[in-house]
Amino acid sequence: MQREEKSERSRRQVLDAALHLFAHHGFRATSVREIAERAGVSIGNLYHHFADKEAIFKALLAELWEITESPRFPFRRALATGQFPDNLERLALAARDSILEFRDHVALVYVDVIEFEGTHIRKFYGDLANRFSDFLRQEGAEEAIRKRLRPGVAPVSALMLVTRIFFNYFTIEILFNVPEPFGKDSQAVVREIADMLRNGIAA
Repeated sequence: MQREEKSERSRRQVLDAALHLFAHHGFRATSVREIAERAGVSIGNLYHHFADKEAIFKALLAELWEITESPRFPFRRALATGQFPDNLERLALAARDSILEFRDHVALVYVDVIEFEGTHIRKFYGDLANRFSDFLRQEGAEEAIRKRLRPGVAPVSALMLVTRIFFNYFTIEILFNVPEPFGKDSQAVVREIADMLRNGIAA
């Protein structure tokens, strides 16, 4: 058991080291040696856990997908309250908290877009509608949400739109380090976006 625990600990050290380096320096600019040195393990030990550097990158993205579907993820917890679309402001703040807490993991999405042309994230985003649909079925919330939406608006499409708007906004503010990208305090922006989502933008 001690050997297994030690092995898992060294694997975790490799993942944590690689996560920081990939998120802050990119994939190609990070060497296996740098990962091993930051992790405090030998290169041989690193290769015991992972076939190559890309395998580490894929493991970290898989970890992100698991996180997004677990109660660890603030946005997932907010969705699970079953109050959509009445809780738009809460979802916005949960999107902010999700990016703050898992900033380095989220950065890997952009590393993949820039360095791999989205190769590793394509399937996840391609399956996003099905994931939301499965979530609503598991929560038994689809019909309750449908009744709160304008006729003809699909619950899954509404959820996906809200998710993308709030995650994009806070990605710009937090991950891209652009303070007040709408030219005003983020709390005011959240209220404004929530109002537009509820009431539309046309006169």
